[in-house]
Amino acid sequence: MANICVIGSSSMDLVVTSSRRPGAGETVLGESFKTVPGGKGANQAVAAARLGAEVVMIGRVGDDTFGTDILENFKANRVNTSNMKPVTHSESGTAHIILAEGDNSIVVVEAANREVTPAYVDEAAEAIRNADIVLIQQEIPEETVIHVSQLCAKYKTPLLLNPAPARAVPQEVIDNASYITPNEHEAEILFKGMKPAEALRQHPNKLFITEGSKGVRYYDGNEEVLVPTYKVEAVDTTGAGDTFNAAFAVALAEGKSIQVSVRFANRAASLSVTKFGAQGGMPTRDEVEESL
Repeated sequence: MANICVIGSSSMDLVVTSSRRPGAGETVLGESFKTVPGGKGANQAVAAARLGAEVVMIGRVGDDTFGTDILENFKANRVNTSNMKPVTHSESGTAHIILAEGDNSIVVVEAANREVTPAYVDEAAEAIRNADIVLIQQEIPEETVIHVSQLCAKYKTPLLLNPAPARAVPQEVIDNASYITPNEHEAEILFKGMKPAEALRQHPNKLFITEGSKGVRYYDGNEEVLVPTYKVEAVDTTGAGDTFNAAFAVALAEGKSIQVSVRFANRAASLSVTKFGAQGGMPTRDEVEESL
């Protein structure tokens, strides 16, 4: 069984469904409203647990109702919350999501997630040391991402960096990461001035650029490989990238080849968009394997 350590954000998603997205200064009528647990870190932790991994989550929530709900959701999904300490001076993180025209727009308020500091991570260093792979994103402070990359290098623990939301990262983080999974927009920011083909060639079997409905592209040391995605009727694309990253981490931790791992992750992500909610559509291991 894969042992995954996820370091990142936890939030409550406030989701509005509308026939179209409002423009600047415009008000439109929505069709529905729901609150569902989210945050890129939390999404990836839940997705990995549903795919059969033992998952330890390192993060923060506020000492509020949203925080209580987030922790209960982790426990319901068999995610270890011993490193999820509430903070009293900040509310829980929130994400404000508009689902319209077949896609989503998101505003994230970090709040308690800002407290996932290097010092806080050090308190949970044993979880990083013992993991088969560490999964991290960028909804937490930049200095924490840098520090985690250093700890992973020190402990020789593989690090999967999902560089979202998009921001530049120091070369040290890129060097310390074992796998990096940007989308096309994030890749442009991460490897400024480089064309995708050039960036891929410089990072064989390390850089995996997700290209939406086309699939995932990487360079295997000999040639550029495009692993196609699976065609489905999308209901809600929120969390598809998080499902991909979690599934990719699980497959790699289990010793699967890179191409098999990407295919497994693509399938999990495609299944996730067929249901509502970032976590609501995340598939189980059986669902992914039966559909492959």
